Amino acid sequence: MRPESRPRRAGDVTGAAARTWDRRPVSRGDQRRDALLRALDELLHESDLESITIADITARAGVTRSGFYFYFANKASCMAALGADVYVASIAAAAHLADGSLPAARRIERMVYDLTASVRRHHYIYRAMLDARRHSGAIREMWDGYLDSFVAPVARYIDGERAAGHAPAGPHSRTLAVLLLGLSDRVLEGLGPAETPDVRRRVDALATIWLRSIYGTPENAHPRGSSPTGDA
Repeated sequence: MRPESRPRRAGDVTGAAARTWDRRPVSRGDQRRDALLRALDELLHESDLESITIADITARAGVTRSGFYFYFANKASCMAALGADVYVASIAAAAHLADGSLPAARRIERMVYDLTASVRRHHYIYRAMLDARRHSGAIREMWDGYLDSFVAPVARYIDGERAAGHAPAGPHSRTLAVLLLGLSDRVLEGLGPAETPDVRRRVDALATIWLRSIYGTPENAHPRGSSPTGDA
C-alpha cells in the first residue's frame, strides 16, 4: 500500500508504516500526521478507543487541534488510518495463495497462520477497529470494503484449483469465499495477544475448515497443527 503522491486529505486511510516504501523526504506535514498516529497507537496501549479523546491525541502528539482536523475528519478516521497497517498485514498473508513454490494445502495454512499471528501482534489496534465499526458507519463501510477486497482473489484461487484438478467441484466459488472470509473475521475478533491452547485450537480448526471446504477430502485437507513460520 504505497502512499500516493497527492496531498493527503482528512480521513485518508494510509498506514504510517507503509511510508517506508517511499524514498521522498518526509515533509513536516507527514511528521505531524505520523505523530498523531503514533500518539493514538500509544494511547490504545493504555486505554480503550471510546475513552480516548482528540485532546488526548493532540496533547500526546504535540500537534494543535486544528492540525488534527487538517489530516483527519474525526477520531474514527484517525483510527482507520492506524488500522490500515492491519490491512497491509492481511494482504501479505493472503499473498501466500499465489505462491506457486508451495503445495496448494500449504498455501492455505500459511495464509491462516500468518493472518492470525498478525492480528495477535496488533490485537489492540484490531480491538479498537472493532469498537470503531460498531459506532461509526464510515468505519463499518470501510471494514466491509476490506473484506470485500479479498473475495475476488480467494474465488479466483478456488476456481484455479478446481480447473487444475487439485480441488473437486463444489459451491459457487464467490459464495464460498464470502462465507470463509466471514468465518475468519469472527475467529479474528476473539484473538488476544497470547497464544493459549484454546486460541491454537481455534486457529487449527479454521485452517481445517478452509482446507476441507476447498479440497474436500481429509487426505488433501490436513493442517500440520503448527505454524509453517513458527509463529501462530
